[in-house]
This record gives sequence, C-alpha cells and structure tokens, in this order.
Amino acid sequence: MTEPANRAAETLSFGPFTVTPHERLVMRDGVALPLGGRTFDTLIALMSRPNEVVSKWELIASVWPGMTVEEANLRFHVAALRKALGDGKGEARYITTLSGRGYCFVAPIARASLAAKRRPEPQMELPPVKLPNRLQRMVGRADTISAVAEKLMASRFVTIVGPGGVGKTAVAVAIAHDLLETFADAAHFVDLAALSDPDLVITSIMLMLGLPAQADDPMPALLAHLRDERMLLILDNCEHVISAAAPLAAEIFQAAPHVHILATSREALRVEGEQVHRLAPLAVPPDGPGLTAAVAWTYPALQLFLERATAGGAQLALDDSNAAIVAGICRKLDGMALAIELAAGRVEAYGLVQTAALLDERLSLLWQGQRTAPPRQQTLQATLDWSYGLLSDLERLVLRRLAVFAGHFTIDAALEVVPDDRVDRSVLFDAIDSLVAKSMVAPRPIGAMMRYRLLDTTRAYLLKIEADGAALAARHASYYRRWLDQAGTTWAAVPSADERAVHFSALHNVRAALDWCFNGGDVGIGIALAAAAAPIFLAMSLLVECRRWSERALRAIEPQARGSAEEMHLQAALGLTLMFTRGGSDAARGALSRSLEIATARGDTMNQLQLLGRMHIFHERMGQFEAALGYAQQSLAVSGALGDAASIALAHSLAGVSLHLAGKHRDALKMLEIAWQGPGTDRISTVYGFDHRNRAGITLARELWLQGRPADALQLAQQTVSEAAQMDHPITLCIALIWAVSIALWSGDLDGAEADIDRFIAHAESRSMGPYLAVGRGVKGELAILRGDARSGVETIKGCLEELHDAGYELLTTTFNLALVQGLLALGRFEQAMRLIDEAIALVERCGDHLYMPELLRVKGKVLLSQPQPNRDQAQVEFMQSLELSRRESARAWELRTAIDLAELLAGQQRRNDAKQLLQSAVEGFAEGSDTADIRTASRLLGTL
Repeated sequence: MTEPANRAAETLSFGPFTVTPHERLVMRDGVALPLGGRTFDTLIALMSRPNEVVSKWELIASVWPGMTVEEANLRFHVAALRKALGDGKGEARYITTLSGRGYCFVAPIARASLAAKRRPEPQMELPPVKLPNRLQRMVGRADTISAVAEKLMASRFVTIVGPGGVGKTAVAVAIAHDLLETFADAAHFVDLAALSDPDLVITSIMLMLGLPAQADDPMPALLAHLRDERMLLILDNCEHVISAAAPLAAEIFQAAPHVHILATSREALRVEGEQVHRLAPLAVPPDGPGLTAAVAWTYPALQLFLERATAGGAQLALDDSNAAIVAGICRKLDGMALAIELAAGRVEAYGLVQTAALLDERLSLLWQGQRTAPPRQQTLQATLDWSYGLLSDLERLVLRRLAVFAGHFTIDAALEVVPDDRVDRSVLFDAIDSLVAKSMVAPRPIGAMMRYRLLDTTRAYLLKIEADGAALAARHASYYRRWLDQAGTTWAAVPSADERAVHFSALHNVRAALDWCFNGGDVGIGIALAAAAAPIFLAMSLLVECRRWSERALRAIEPQARGSAEEMHLQAALGLTLMFTRGGSDAARGALSRSLEIATARGDTMNQLQLLGRMHIFHERMGQFEAALGYAQQSLAVSGALGDAASIALAHSLAGVSLHLAGKHRDALKMLEIAWQGPGTDRISTVYGFDHRNRAGITLARELWLQGRPADALQLAQQTVSEAAQMDHPITLCIALIWAVSIALWSGDLDGAEADIDRFIAHAESRSMGPYLAVGRGVKGELAILRGDARSGVETIKGCLEELHDAGYELLTTTFNLALVQGLLALGRFEQAMRLIDEAIALVERCGDHLYMPELLRVKGKVLLSQPQPNRDQAQVEFMQSLELSRRESARAWELRTAIDLAELLAGQQRRNDAKQLLQSAVEGFAEGSDTADIRTASRLLGTL
C-alpha cells in the first residue's frame, strides 16, 4: 500500500507501538515487529480511518488493489495483526470486529513529523515475511522435503508439480521453514491463488517485497532490487497464472543469482533453469489378502487417515480386523492427502465401515474440510472445479471422455474410443500430453508400454458432468471386446504373474463395460464381451465374477443365437465356475455338456478337446473315475486328429491323471512324462481354467513316490508348487498343493503337510472355492488323527465328508475314508471301522479309483487284527491280495506298507525268516537313499528280525 505524499514523513504511534509508514516499519519499544507485507498494509488501511468502520470490501480493495481476493485471506491477515499487536491481552484493545459490517481501529493515534534536518539513516532491511505455519507433523514426506530442499540449494529453481490436493503447498512451506536459517530468515511466500489476472503476478511480488508497483513496467525495478539479494522466493499455486508466472520466474532466476525460487503448480512452468519434482500421492498398501496392522501402519496414507480421524473425534485404533478397511479407503482415494483428510473427518459421524461403504457407493465430493483451509481446498468439488476451470474447451471434452475408462488405459485404447466428429485423432495426442502435464491424467509405465489413468476422485467428478453417453460407452465396450479376443489368443505365452499384471492391467475397463452393457446399454455387445472375458476371468481364478457375467449373458441370448460360439464359451465358463464354487451340481454338468454339444456340432475340434478336458475333471471330482477315463481316451483321439504338440500333450495329461487314479501305474507314468516334459508342454496354459502341464507334474510326483522314488517325488512336487505359485493362479496352485500334501502325508512329514494345507485353505478362501475349503478341513482332521487326537480328527472328517457329499465332490472320498478307519481303530470302534472299510472297498470297485485298492486291502487286514478276537487268517489273505496288486502295478510304496504289516504277522507266527525276506525284498525296490516314515519303520523291524 502506498502512503499519501503529505504523510510520507510522518510517524504514527499508539500504545507501545510506533509506525513509520514510508519505511513500512512497526516498532514496539524499539524492536521491529516481523509483520508480513499484507498484514502491514491492513494495519495502515485501518489506521488511516481511526474510529471508523472499514468494510471488508474496502479493506480488500486497499490491501489487494486490482485483485480478486477471497474474504478468508483478509481474515487471516487481521488475525495475524491482532496476534502481533497482542490485541485482547490484558487491557490492550486496538481492533474491533463489527459483525456483518467490518473492522474498526479504536486505539488513540498520535502523529509526529520527522525533522527535515534529521541525519539520514541507512536503508533498513525489510523485516522477514511471515511464512504460513507448517503442519505440526508431515506424514510420509520427510524424504521428499529433504530431497527437494537439496535440489533447491543445488539448482536454485524447483517446481513441485502434482494434482490438486496432493499436498504441494504443505511440502513447500515445510521446505521454506527448514531453510529459513540458511537464508537468514529472508523467505517470502507469495500465494498466487487469489489472483484473477496474470498481469497482477509481478504486482503481488512487488507488494510482498515492500516495493512500489506503480510503474508501467515494474520488471526492471524488481530485478534491480533482487539482483544482490539472497532470499528464498516461494511462488505458490502458479497453474492459473502460469503465462505470467513462468517467464517472471525465469527472469528472476537469470538476473538474481542469489535468489532461490520454489514454485508449486499443477503443471510444470517449462522455462530455462527449472527442475521439476512431481509429488506422488502418499503410499498405500497393495490390494491383497492378509494385510496386518503392523504392515499397514508403515504406509503414510494410512497414518494420515488415522491421525486425522482421531483428531476429528473418532475412537479408532488400527488392528488386524480393520487394517484392510482403512487400506481400501486410502486406495479408493489414490493416496491423495486432501481426500484422505476429508474422508477421515467423516469417521466420527459415520464410523469406519459406513465411511468405506459411502465411498464405494458414491465418492462424495462435497464433504467439508477445515474451515481455515483456502476455499478451493475445503471440498474435493472445489479443488476439482479449480483444476477443471483451467483447461481449454478441447481439454475438457477429452478429459470428460477419458472418464469412460475405469483404471488404466493405453494410448491405443484412447485413440479407438475418444475420437469422433468433434475430436480428431490428430489432436488427441496433444490433448493427453497437456492433461498429463497439468496433473489431470496420471501416467504409469507398465511393462514396455505407458498406461494412463484418472484418479478416482477426478473420474467421479467428471462422471457427474454430461458426456457423450451411449455412443462413447459403446465404443469403449467394443474396443475391450476386441482386446479380449486378442488377449485370449496370447494367454498361453503369458505364464507368469508379473506378465499377467502387464497384460491385464485394463481388466477394470472390462468390468465397467460389462456393467454398462447389461444395465441399460447394448446387450448384444455385452454377450460377446462376456464370452470373450470368460477365459480371462478363469485364467485369473476370478470364479464368482466369471459365473455372474456368464449367467447374465446366457439369460440375455436370443433364441436365434443359440448354438453360437458365444454360447459355447459362456456355457463352458459357467460349468467350470459352478463346479469349483458349488461342486458337482446338475447345473454344472448341464452347462458343460451343452458346451461340448455345441463344439461338436460346430466342428470346433480345438474347443472340443478343451471341453473334453473339463468333462474329464468334472467326473473325476464327482468320483466317477471310469467316466473320466472315457473322456480322457476321447481326448487322445481328438488330439491325434488335431496333430499339434500342445493338443497331444494336453490329452496325455488327462489320460495320465486318469490312469494314475485307476491304479494303472506303468501306463500312467508314460503318459505323464510326455505331458510334463514332451513337445508342446510349454503351451498347455491356464486359458481354460487349468494348467494341465502343472497338473501332470504333480501327478507324476505322486507316481514317483508310489514307485519307490520318494526323493525324486519330493523334488518334483516342490518344483510344481513353486511354478504354480509363480503363475499366481489359485486353481492351479490349489491342485498342486493338495497333491503335494498327499506326498507329505504318505512320507510321514506332518509339519510339511500342515504348512501346505494352510496355504491351500488360504487360496481357496480368496476365491470362494467352497468344496476346497471342506477338503482343507478334512486334511486337518487326518493330521489330528496321525498326531494322536483321534476323537477330534474323526469328527472333523465326518463333517468334511458330509459337506463334500452335498457338493458332489468325491475325488478324495477314499482318502478320507482310509483316515477315518484309522481314527475309528484308535478309538476302539472296531465294528464301525470294519463296516466303513468294506463300504470303501465296494465304492472303489464301483467307481474305479483303484489307486487306493492295495491300501484298502491292507487297512482291512489291520482292522481284522485289531478286533477283540483277531481273525489272523483272513487278515493274511487281505495282506496277500494287497501285496499281489501292488507288485502287479509296480506300486512299491504300497507294497512296502503291506510288507511291514504282513512281516509283523509272520513274525508273530514264528516265521521270522519269511518276514525278513519279505521286508528285504520290499525295501530293495526303493531308490538308494530313500527316507520316509515307512522306510524307517521297515529298518527298525528288520533290526528285530
């Protein structure tokens, strides 16, 4: 503010204060007060009209001439002035507020002229400008503050760039406070947010520095003043006046070698000398199960949320039960500091769970923040209004259209979806580049290609603005249908989890397109999209989601479209997902049968082979092993007709598994070795829900164990589990784990079996695979029996079998029956044990899983020996039958178990030499160095013989 000429040589005094307007100096008892420039101008404006009410608009016009300023700025400086003067302390009264009218300076003022002959005094240095207060605690920004401060000292000119609400100003203020001592308190903060005219940027800086700004061209005076000054100049919120702020900053940087410039903006200034630091949102935990409070607390976004929620009055403590909820809120808000603070402020009123639900239902842009925040940051709506208002008409149109994308999108996708007669493809690149530069679109490299996305808050804002509706959504859905067709054909070449993350980063767009299609959009596109999406959902084990969209699309198919390729894929997907989530239901069987019928009628041999594989697995899980073997044999014929190595390997996998379960070990071994390591095995992919190579590998490991090669079996089992884990495909991993568990149990490694079954249960839970959860509990029961807790184990297995029977899952019925018999024997329930073992043998003879017949016969012999009146003769008959069957099929592991039990019986009959020869023969069939619980038992028994 400039003083009238006739008062230029005056001093004013009130209370203990002396004011020298022309020197912009306020003294208290001879000590200068550190008033900021606007605060000083506010004091002079009030003192120029003592005992008069000065309206807020008059004050704003006087202190910020020619500028549009929000009332909050005036309140800030009046409050700062009162604090500096000690107004209201004791009897001190200087400024009065008249509600609704303005402010009045009420203290008596004395005036005095300076003597003309007064000795000239040297020009006083400008008192330091008061910086905005820094936050009491900056969450997650310590490294950023240090890095930017270091860069600022080295390069002298840094712009902090980021979207609205990310925390640019807070970081800049913190840096300024940290560097105050370095600059001898000469740090000047210029808030450009209130300016409506770019021409006022230089005026604001001049006034902040206490320089007159009346010249037509104030630039030379400003540069002359700064040329020898050492100071830190903070230019905050440059984006809306960037046309003036950018060249001005460049001029100051070149002309004033001791001035350091720290700017904040939603886009870079793009001038010589500028170093850009793009401020990232606060880190949030990745989406996934098992997040603990200890891990969650290490993420700054969650720390900020909890601190602000607690400050707002919420009784909230982070623990394992709510860590995932808090993480989900922070992810939804993209780690944006302002959005997190606004959401945290709702917890006291709504509670944590309801706050999360409200965000999922509708991301509220109108939740109020702190009253003292600038108006543009008091709601997300205001922040986004500010950013959106800075865009050109073309940029706004492109941004609104980009909101159709949910999650990441590629430039190829944008080129296919966004353009029409209003947006030419040629200008789209420039528009997206500009939106990225202005922090409205976030770039992210995924793999070798750059992806882009809108923050969820930005997208929610844009979706409230009328866009191009159905035409845009139809282009979006059609593009992703074509993308899925291509992705489905290349899935076999994308085996690892990292590669799949790259390949399927746009899956959110598929979901959004499906939702539009079946909720008032284009159902025809939706049916094709669901059919194309089904293999991808299955490949990622998204079973419930795949089932939901498949059911919805099948209901929408018109009668004339029955028998189409789309129906074939949808029926196949529905059958498989029903099988895994609800067991062997008639609905699952019907869907798979219908799909195979369509493939056969269409002459689609490749899909016919894949569907024979699904029918094989379905009947295997149903316990219909002979039917499963029939489908496997059909697949061998179809693969021979196709002739390619991958098809032949797939069919050999199916046949090898069926022969293994049928107890045909020699033939199974040949088939499984071809499927595991023969030509084409690297292309037996999970595109149809299974990795048939991995399934062959874990089955081959079981064969190696049965044939007396436990070390090789264990190594191969570990390899297949490891490969399945790298695929990040829960179905494949669950299959590998459950068969690996069987090898550990057979070997007597109870701890290893428990670790694998716990992992199995966790993955089954993550994909809602109900039958597998029952399987996991059944194995837990088996472990309990083996560890001596027969009562608990028996009850657990009984409950498990009931669940599995209800679900139509009979694959492991014989395994659990064997464990149950062992538990009943331990409890002395001999009649129940005998009845159950006879039923189990009859079931195997009826269904065809002869793999376990030697074990069933052996266990029946043990039951006969365990009765109050042992039937040794019949027990020996059962043992001999088991022994003969094991030897016939080269199941050396079953042979050894039976040899141990028979040797004990023979030794009791004083036939020790026969027992010894029997055991030695069985042990010799094992690979050298084999070490299992059975080998150790046999060795101890041989020692006694």
